[in-house]
Amino acid sequence: MTTSTFTPVAKGMRLALIAGGLIAIAFGIAVLVWPGKTAVVITGVIAVWAIVAGLIYIAMSFATTGHSTGSRVGHGLLGVLYIVAGIYAFVSLQQSAAFLAIFATVLIGVMWIFEGFTALFNLGEASSKGITIFFAIISVLAGISLVSTPLWGAGFLWWLAGIALLVLGVLNVIRGFSIKA
Repeated sequence: MTTSTFTPVAKGMRLALIAGGLIAIAFGIAVLVWPGKTAVVITGVIAVWAIVAGLIYIAMSFATTGHSTGSRVGHGLLGVLYIVAGIYAFVSLQQSAAFLAIFATVLIGVMWIFEGFTALFNLGEASSKGITIFFAIISVLAGISLVSTPLWGAGFLWWLAGIALLVLGVLNVIRGFSIKA
């Protein structure tokens, strides 16, 4: 009979790191090799989530008898909106994937612009003014580049996400195999 030197916690951590790493590697490869198809699949998953969430909100509107009429009607309408959005996404998966990519890119760009200006507004409290100014300039310029060229920015962010998933996945698998207990 073989006895393992791994504690249950170490076994769980090891399994989680290896499994998570392998999943990240698979997604990273999918994003890099089949970027369009992967985006469509992710959009499909989001569409399924929207429909399920919509059904749950509608069920809540009927099941929460103790809530006000406004709350129940609001949950019901929200559920219908989720279902309509999910169905629309399924009907036009390619266009929905493109829209989500452009929307996310513009949103990230706007956040980077605000982050840069926020860093400048907090310059008085910064311990390193030079680094803070450098960060703010890079953040604002990166944000402007994403907002002004959202299609290129979406492609770049998607490519970067694929590489990050691949590299971080490999590192997590290595970390998982290196756990000793």
